[in-house]
Amino acid sequence: MDDQNKKLILATVLSFLVIFVWFVLFPPPEAKLDPSVPLTAVTEAEAPSTATLTPAMTQDESQSDAEAPRIIVDTPRLAGSISLLGGRINDLSLKTYRETLDPDSPMVRLLSPVGQEQPYYAVFGWGPSNGLTPEDLPSARTEWQIAKGDTLSPDQPVTLTWVNTKGMTFIREIAVDDRFMFTITDSVQNVGTTAVSLFPYGIVARHGKPVGLQGFYVLHEGIVGRTDGTLTEQKYKDLEDLPIIEREGAQAEISEATKDGWIGFTDKYWMTTLIPEQGRPFTTVTKFVPSSNIYQTETRHPVQTVAPGATISSTTHLFAGAKEWETIRAYEKNLNVPGFIDSIDWGWFFFFTKPIFQVLHWLHGLIGNMGLAIIALTFVLKLLVLPLAYKSYVSMAKMKELQPELEALKERVGDDKQRMQKEMMNLYKEKKINPAAGCLPILIQIPIFFSLYKVIFVTIELRHAPFFGWLKDLSAPDSSSLYNFFGLLPLAPPPHPSLMATIFVGMLPILLGSTMWLQQKLNPAPADPIQRQVFSYMPWIFMFMLGSFASGLVIYWITNNIITFSQQYIIMRSHGHKPDIFGNIRSSFKNKPIVAAAANKPTPPKGKTKK
Repeated sequence: MDDQNKKLILATVLSFLVIFVWFVLFPPPEAKLDPSVPLTAVTEAEAPSTATLTPAMTQDESQSDAEAPRIIVDTPRLAGSISLLGGRINDLSLKTYRETLDPDSPMVRLLSPVGQEQPYYAVFGWGPSNGLTPEDLPSARTEWQIAKGDTLSPDQPVTLTWVNTKGMTFIREIAVDDRFMFTITDSVQNVGTTAVSLFPYGIVARHGKPVGLQGFYVLHEGIVGRTDGTLTEQKYKDLEDLPIIEREGAQAEISEATKDGWIGFTDKYWMTTLIPEQGRPFTTVTKFVPSSNIYQTETRHPVQTVAPGATISSTTHLFAGAKEWETIRAYEKNLNVPGFIDSIDWGWFFFFTKPIFQVLHWLHGLIGNMGLAIIALTFVLKLLVLPLAYKSYVSMAKMKELQPELEALKERVGDDKQRMQKEMMNLYKEKKINPAAGCLPILIQIPIFFSLYKVIFVTIELRHAPFFGWLKDLSAPDSSSLYNFFGLLPLAPPPHPSLMATIFVGMLPILLGSTMWLQQKLNPAPADPIQRQVFSYMPWIFMFMLGSFASGLVIYWITNNIITFSQQYIIMRSHGHKPDIFGNIRSSFKNKPIVAAAANKPTPPKGKTKK
């Protein structure tokens, strides 16, 4: 077995090993909050009751929520309503996103009220302190009155009011921009005769786990947040394992932020996030209520005192929408929300993933087609690694030129492996060849491949992004199939994922296998029959392995194979070695089976060394 083939097999095995480790053994680490962190902004005596902060409702209350008056939400990107019962933002759909590729399919539903399937909503209020009780304050069950506006739109905020029996008037102004950001400003006017103390809070609550929870190791779904520069990710199962904190009335974790942060729920493409006033301390709470199966995130600001005749206010932003890179980046800059772009799950290779996506996004804006942008990105990436790849391909070409001398060396030293290794190293040193350089092009591809896989899998810009022809969604597997001869037969292709879909691959996986096979034919097949058989199967193994991957990723791999083939061919020609591609193809069909070849191989007599 020559050294070049050894390195290629080693690199291939390493690629398989890394893929296996990535997808199975090592899911991304999940940061956990410290349950021992004490409350500073809200002491145990000041903490709101469970009824205030855990808005679990009975069946009767669910019915009343459905029947409560509502304010219409109508923006260029959002449609829905706000319930006056609790002032809940609990009915929200995304106008520019559909459930399927069918333009007539339902809009993506983000938030839902209690009483409907999978309740998911945001609610805001005040917690009691210094003599006040929950009944003195607006809660999740308070019915607000409309003071201004009956439709919420970007140029038309709405104002709600509620008055208690102690001379306190609560005013809530809700505004929304033309994308996905709500601004909730809560004010308290104290017209009584005594000072009162209270604190504002915000809640995002989710009843049960979301339908379609994917549970992939490469994708985080659950709690996402940031506290003073530290990113926090918790899966739903992590909340179920939290310790019970009696004053919270549930399993909970508490964290203190001194200057900035945000917290909420993230899905693959959608997110609902609370963003308190930045630059001020606040408390975050993640919570699970087993009795009602409610997952919850909260933000609480410090206790404030309202003197008689005075007014205080608090502002919280609520992001509820699609995790668009450009939109989230604009909020990070314009609203001064540090690290908000990290709400997108960039993964372990974020130092590759982020710049790769930015270049892809720029190319898409320039070209206007995401598939062509992926092809252009492949050229950019190959250009960046060209100096290193050039050295590697030159080394491989020199290794080919050195093969006659290596074969002569094997004949000369026989079975003395130690001497063979020493003589080979001396020969490499004399010819100035680095035998390990040939592995570098394959090794370089591993982090790039994973980063691009992450980009295509998690970023919403790739969701339902078309290419040409039958490729309507680059984030989904190739929809064509050998099963119906690529649409020529009146049969529905097998759905992904399934065994049938794996067997009857589409057009793109076949092109992938073919380009890998053609790339192999730049060099003659290995003399060793087992090596030759392994190499002959490798392209088709990859074809079936990657057949269920996103079609955008397969397009990248096909383009990469074509560019690599061209580079290797040109470099080999420049060093005086003209690849006999057609001769190598013809010889591959004349290879003997492994068993026959092994049977015909002569065996040296025992006790004798080949000379």
